[in-house]
Amino acid sequence: MAENKGSFLGTGWSFPPAFNKTHESVAMVSDIKDIEESIYLILSTMPGERIMQPEFGCDLKRLTFEIDDSTLIAAFEHMIYHALLNFEPRVNYINTRIINRKELDGILYLQINYFIITTNTRHNIVFPFYLQGEGTNVSV
Repeated sequence: MAENKGSFLGTGWSFPPAFNKTHESVAMVSDIKDIEESIYLILSTMPGERIMQPEFGCDLKRLTFEIDDSTLIAAFEHMIYHALLNFEPRVNYINTRIINRKELDGILYLQINYFIITTNTRHNIVFPFYLQGEGTNVSV
């Protein structure tokens, strides 16, 4: 995969990390894809999981067994806002909303809306939140 070294939004390792044996290199992502993967990484990491950065992450798993009501949405908003404010300086958080509920599977799909500061463009990602704590698998 070719690197985009001229990207003004940044270039980083893909998430999850992938390696190219032919070119003996790490798969890289740039621009909006790099920001999206950074947000997924922040939301998927529990504070304390990174030994050298114990504050890094977002404690969304704490909400796993909470009742699905307006208080839960406010908690999502608060936690995601602070996580992106502290760990993703390229974006301004707008809001979070639940766009789909799969109660039988125990999944809420959260739409996270944000502006990319440098380009002043609005984007969003969908983040699956597992209500029953089954997994943290994230597909981008």
